[in-house]
Amino acid sequence: MPSDVSEESARAMKSGMVAIIGRPNVGKSTLLNALLKEKIAIVSDKPQTTRTRILGVVHHPEAQIVLLDTPGLHKPQHQLNKRMVRTALETLREADMAYVVVDATAPPGAADRLVIEQVRESIAASGIPVFLLINKVDVVNKSRVLPLIESYRTMLPWAEVVPLSALTGLNVDRLLDLTVKVLPEGEPLYGEDVVTDQTMRALAADLVREKILLHTRQEVPYAVAVEIEQFVEEGKLARIAASVLVERESQKAIVIGKHGERLKEIGTEARIEMERLFGMKVFLQIWVKVREAWREDEQTLTELGY
Repeated sequence: MPSDVSEESARAMKSGMVAIIGRPNVGKSTLLNALLKEKIAIVSDKPQTTRTRILGVVHHPEAQIVLLDTPGLHKPQHQLNKRMVRTALETLREADMAYVVVDATAPPGAADRLVIEQVRESIAASGIPVFLLINKVDVVNKSRVLPLIESYRTMLPWAEVVPLSALTGLNVDRLLDLTVKVLPEGEPLYGEDVVTDQTMRALAADLVREKILLHTRQEVPYAVAVEIEQFVEEGKLARIAASVLVERESQKAIVIGKHGERLKEIGTEARIEMERLFGMKVFLQIWVKVREAWREDEQTLTELGY
């Protein structure tokens, strides 16, 4: 019987939340940015860069994919780390499906097995689809990828196994298409203009911390937090005052650098990226403060949004 409704318009819209799970430093945040084609998550070569759940929305022609980047799963040493792991596992339990991201440059290790076991326990009741994403295949010989897939294949009943490179974009579009196929039918959860639920204050704090991670070494990155004390918009100008928290005077000296040069460089790079992201001029001031053992202080962690 003829119909006025085309196959395209009759096709049901899909919508759902996808948790991005993995051990630290496997490229979860780089993947989020690649899928969104927009930088909303900071990245560095330091483990535990992501400390909170970061939401990003992909507006696909056939679906709305709500991506939930999470802190790396690991054995926590501080109250901060315990909160990070709890955030990741709670996000996984809320999701409609999950990506488990592993690193193609190394065989499965104890940390990867821990992640997969935690995923297994978390999805036991829901039975949501789980994709295995083997990231960073651009830096390994192709002959190594198939044996790596085989070593992971029996660890979980994967819905899909996708070798990819978040950095170069290899197979990222394919991943989106495969994701759409398994998402549930449903109306969009966010408006068409929404890319993230991150506030400008949160993005500003993370961008300052990202530049600190890029310019410091040793123990400093793990002992640093950034608090935005002032964010005032005056037309096309944002006035931002940020406090950098460290745990020791020696760490403060490292962040500031000789004659304040390192802090000036950190501030300049953060300001330039804020201006690109916010679409306005930014006047940025940064102070460095010592707050001993802030990673163990529950009140401070709550104030910082962890």
